[in-house]
Amino acid sequence: MVDIDSETGTKGAPTRRDYLKGGGALLGGGLLAGCTDLGSSGTPSGNTGTSETAESLDEPYSVTMEPMGEVDFETVPETWMAYFSTYGDMAIALGQLDGLRGLVFTENWPLAFYEHLPGVAVAFDGVPQLFGESGIDKEAFYEMDCDVHLMDPNFISRLADNWEEADFEEVANNVGPIIGNSIRRRDEDWHDYPYYSLYDAFERIADVFRERERYEAFAAVHDRLLSAIEAELPPEEDRPTVGLLSINSNFEEGSFYVYPVHDGNGHKQYRDLGVRGAFDDHIEGSYAEWDYEQLLDVDPDALVFQYGFSHVSTAEFETRVQQMREDPVGKRLTAVRNGRLYRGGTSYQGPVINLFQTEVAAKQFYPETFGEWNGLDTLSNEDERLFDYGRVADIINGGA
Repeated sequence: MVDIDSETGTKGAPTRRDYLKGGGALLGGGLLAGCTDLGSSGTPSGNTGTSETAESLDEPYSVTMEPMGEVDFETVPETWMAYFSTYGDMAIALGQLDGLRGLVFTENWPLAFYEHLPGVAVAFDGVPQLFGESGIDKEAFYEMDCDVHLMDPNFISRLADNWEEADFEEVANNVGPIIGNSIRRRDEDWHDYPYYSLYDAFERIADVFRERERYEAFAAVHDRLLSAIEAELPPEEDRPTVGLLSINSNFEEGSFYVYPVHDGNGHKQYRDLGVRGAFDDHIEGSYAEWDYEQLLDVDPDALVFQYGFSHVSTAEFETRVQQMREDPVGKRLTAVRNGRLYRGGTSYQGPVINLFQTEVAAKQFYPETFGEWNGLDTLSNEDERLFDYGRVADIINGGA
């Protein structure tokens, strides 16, 4: 399994394709390197999808999303695939799980979160993983025969650098439309077209499936959660400093991938919680590799291990952080001495995963305000939940 956390470099150097940059049109002029009007926040403004104005579900409609531009749909898609948990989670939130036909990665999803939603069962038994030792096989797209492909072709070309413009054009023309925008980080050099926030992107995927009511219901739950959290956040000077590391670091050798809190969907929950990123002023770029001495020089109040819920089990997480507790330098860290070593979220989060990851982080960072975090079992305590799990389940199951 390839670790697609590109900051760690485990997949090798970026293989940025230029097929979106030359102004050449693909799919009738749709595939361009950014033409969307931007609002003052730097994200696309307004609802560019036209599906809500269609007179009936049987009429053709279009949804606009960069880099593909305006994407036409003859009918509402019934089957779909996604590259990973960002857009896969969006489709699940919109009640489309039964239409899932394949994923670029079926592994490394935080599936344990869904288990806490009544009547929602998410499993990928029988769902093919498209990424293998030889990359991504184009023939698999014909075998899936999906009505829509939820993926950013730029991102796919970085995972499988043998994919060319003609390959994406072939899939879109012969199988089904492609739509999606990689929204993990804003500062990636290859992402030189408009970037969407989580709910900007989610809104457009809702337009693809003609699920406006479900989208609006999710947005209301999200907004209520953030409003409740913002009202209770302690003053900035009383908030802990938090160091973000990767659970995919080399614990045995004492070499750790460390991150600043970046401006993108991957760290949305940390920004929403007003986190003071301990490494923000010590890293040039998107990540660094540090040893124990460098961690001790900064010495954050808490350490959060990105991908702790998606890439490792509870037992595997404990095995890794125990090495930090036993290291002569590691055990001197404030976070180790105070027992503040936490499993962190995936940076490939859709709306359902984001709700859980926001609640988890709120409890980890501010236990006196939002309740103490004691592992995944904490989510079973209905009295201490920060959002309405039943409401989320009802939206997914059709009770929006």
